[in-house]
Amino acid sequence: MNIIFLSHYFPPEVNAPASRTYEHCKEWAKQGHNVTVITCFPNHPNGVIYKGYKNRLFQRENIDGINVIRIWSYLAANEGFSQRILNYLSFMLMSILLCFKTPKADVVASTSPQFFCGMAGYFVSKLKAAKWVLEIRDLWPESIVAVGAMKKGFVIRLLYWLELFCYRKAHTIVSVTDSFKDYMINKGIDSEKIHVIKNGVSLDLYDLGESQERAEQVAAFRKEHELEGKFVASYVGTHGMAHHLETILKAAQRTATHENIVYLLVGDGAERERLCSLREEYGVTHNVRMIKQLPKSMMPIVLMATDVSLVHLKKSPTFKTVIPSKIFESLAMKRPILLGVEGESAALIEKSKGGICFEPESDESLADALLELSSKPEKMIQMREAGRRFVVENYNRVDLAKDYTQLFSALINQEKLASSTAPQ
Repeated sequence: MNIIFLSHYFPPEVNAPASRTYEHCKEWAKQGHNVTVITCFPNHPNGVIYKGYKNRLFQRENIDGINVIRIWSYLAANEGFSQRILNYLSFMLMSILLCFKTPKADVVASTSPQFFCGMAGYFVSKLKAAKWVLEIRDLWPESIVAVGAMKKGFVIRLLYWLELFCYRKAHTIVSVTDSFKDYMINKGIDSEKIHVIKNGVSLDLYDLGESQERAEQVAAFRKEHELEGKFVASYVGTHGMAHHLETILKAAQRTATHENIVYLLVGDGAERERLCSLREEYGVTHNVRMIKQLPKSMMPIVLMATDVSLVHLKKSPTFKTVIPSKIFESLAMKRPILLGVEGESAALIEKSKGGICFEPESDESLADALLELSSKPEKMIQMREAGRRFVVENYNRVDLAKDYTQLFSALINQEKLASSTAPQ
């Protein structure tokens, strides 16, 4: 099977869409499929090209059997609006113009958001005479409105129209949550064309190997960041408007007298500079460490140096529909989760028995939950084991990738059957 996948983000970028796309495509390549990814030159989240790359018109490389085609895009940091829209539109336009450099395709898949990357799949599939699979990892423009990035008006109405256009034109839609599927059905989309393939975890990366080398790396990380002898609560990921991370800083104020408790924030994003200023303003420099984005290979080390993982989103009805991918990685590494997200994510954590839910944006609720866990090592052990078992049984990325290719095959075979039975 010949698969073309469009993703705005791809390794060495380390955000959730880059990881999901890479891990699925790697498994498809292992299965013997011809996999091509069209993506940008790595620059997320600061709009600065990574070392070893240049923002050329076109470049090929091979990563773990994946044919990666990087194309020029207008560079912009992951903040603001107009510059990012130019970034998104340039990727859509260039992927359409340069798709002739890709091999033939049986199926073209594109992932959204960003929104225009998803839409690019429609045009590329037309040019390649292939089936189009649209992956929905977040609801645009719902999430834009939810974080206050844009007010409702003509542009938002246009985006809602384009959203429906994509849902209707896609041959198949892959949703990462059940809630997203319900949302699309309520928009009038046929439920039979929507398939839920949730996020998961690559167990070969997030393994529990306790080699001497890994133990030394964890010890070195804890020493470097003054975490030795501390109970560490870590947030790892994008520092954006949707995440409302000032809640963590305010919780740090509440637990400031507990000298054994330290908060660790790892990552970059539009809100990082403001959060650094708030850290000073709130007087929590002694118990909050802030580290810039680290390579994906360091994530297991960070999690092994962590006692509790923090997952938080702004309190909004829209975010009741999402499941942050970092949940699966933390559970795989036997790290209990303190979850400040309502809805489907909360239901998943309760089912896994691998964490505790607290009210989003409530620093008091977060501080209370953290103090409870830090004083109950037996409960921590139970959560560690239950969480790991839950993701191994239900969210192994290898199994999810197979579900995806079965979907591709069914779609292609359906087309072949239709062709063979057409009247002569």
